[in-house]
Amino acid sequence: MRILLADDHALMRAGLVALLHRYDPNCEVIEAADGRAAIDLARRHTPDICLLDVSMPGLNGIDAIPLLRRASPHTRVLIVSMHTTAQHVSEALREGAVGYLVKDAAAVELFEALKAVAAGRPYVSPQLAALTLAALAQPTPRKVALTGRQREILQLIAEGHSTRDIAERLHLSVKTVETHRAELMRRLDIHDVAGLTRHALREGIISLD
Repeated sequence: MRILLADDHALMRAGLVALLHRYDPNCEVIEAADGRAAIDLARRHTPDICLLDVSMPGLNGIDAIPLLRRASPHTRVLIVSMHTTAQHVSEALREGAVGYLVKDAAAVELFEALKAVAAGRPYVSPQLAALTLAALAQPTPRKVALTGRQREILQLIAEGHSTRDIAERLHLSVKTVETHRAELMRRLDIHDVAGLTRHALREGIISLD
């Protein structure tokens, strides 16, 4: 089994790598420190499973899911996160994650989640299951629709990156980034960086951890 592990905390990755080798001593573990690196590694290595954190710099785990699935269609995504809100879980599942595991889960629960996801069965941590089912049963609130690219740029703006830096990171022209930024402000009716940052926090695009 080939597993891609994406988490921006090195100690968390080290602990998960040790557990993954307990689960399968012969598994190959590929590590990424952010969502964008995870997509690149998924394209190159086509892992069977991706363990994906939510809060990561540059590109958060939720927004990375559809990009990762396009890069490696057969890879199954298991979110491993400290976030336990119905919004995070339901959005992850709607974007295509097969499972959602909380970071304080016991090793045996990680192993159960891996078995389920490897078999193509959904898995949600038991303490989140009832909350998630209730959230999924409710109508999705209407939100201002942003494209995937606009959400990427919103995250980078909220993280304090300059227009030129964003352009270099995303391999876009400065003019294109400025156009996306203006369209973001128009769609959201927010006209300053502080307001965009608050919006990104409210929507879970960035976090304070």
